Amino acid sequence: MKHRNMSTQTISPGILDQSFIKSSVDSILMDFLESRRGPSGDSRMNRIVTLLEEFMTGGKRIRPVLTVMGWQAVADGSVPAAVLRVAASLEMFHAFALIHDDIMDDSDTRRGRPTIHRTLAGKHGDDRTERFGLGAAVLLGDLAFTWSDQLLHTAGLTPAQSAAVLPLVTEMRTEVMLGQYLDLQATGELTDDVDATLTVNRYKTAKYTVERPLHIGAALAGADAAALAACTAFALPLGEAFQLRDDLLGVYGDVRDTGKSRLDDLRAGKNTTLVALALRAADAAQRARLRTLIGDPALDETGAEEVRALFASTGARDTVERMIDDRYRQAVEALESAPFTADTVTALKHLAVTATRRNS
Repeated sequence: MKHRNMSTQTISPGILDQSFIKSSVDSILMDFLESRRGPSGDSRMNRIVTLLEEFMTGGKRIRPVLTVMGWQAVADGSVPAAVLRVAASLEMFHAFALIHDDIMDDSDTRRGRPTIHRTLAGKHGDDRTERFGLGAAVLLGDLAFTWSDQLLHTAGLTPAQSAAVLPLVTEMRTEVMLGQYLDLQATGELTDDVDATLTVNRYKTAKYTVERPLHIGAALAGADAAALAACTAFALPLGEAFQLRDDLLGVYGDVRDTGKSRLDDLRAGKNTTLVALALRAADAAQRARLRTLIGDPALDETGAEEVRALFASTGARDTVERMIDDRYRQAVEALESAPFTADTVTALKHLAVTATRRNS
């Protein structure tokens, strides 16, 4: 597939259309991956590149979009190719994170298609091919991490931009690894500790998905401490709301929209805020039933419906919806005093709606 070369293009002033940002970043990613294909006849490297191309097709691109919005919040001008390339590097890093996340969660599907480790294992995997699929997927994820670094370090940043941005990228990577570790630690160990689940949300999603991309884009534009603090005031509540919506979609979402089974999180015993709230509000019998059903790898749709009924009867689902609304309002209110350009405030308000009202 041929893509337009975006290496010398910029986004015109005032343009914050998400679809345009996404197509610009997609072109950079696909051009980069095409450049990584091996010499003619080297099917091994071509297979790896094709797998990654297919895996990256169809993502929301929320991190690149927020990176560009971070730039526009401060700069109010054309977005240079270097900023777009940094934005693309965050999406390549996200591919690494998702590939490894699917392995850790033992997920079968991602974006409506088989996960990378399932694809590599083949349709009728035995023990050997299953091990190959897992090991090869780890390596492919590592390669995406390496290539994200290459995209970042060949973006053409000035020394000042590199000095401002590289520490933020390092912090982002550290935070998401910590969040993933905490998530793994909590999975299968159901508790009613709501604060613990929100801590996981903050590190795994709020900071990684919203705060750091905004910080990185703003820092590229020379943001001062006040602008970065305003990014945080908007990003953390919105990021938490985004993850809370994701928790609901993991249980109630339509696979045709989400691309993932709505049994996976329940079977894995994910200790989400939804689960913690239900356990906290449940009586002894309800609590025992939740502990029996959640984390059962053989859980079927009938059992899942019983869990959903318990989430409703304990008020957990309604509470999560209120938490999403509260955090959405906090994020929007933070924009009222943010030292951002008017166009960016409008765009971020629109993004806050789509992030919290989405069905996928």
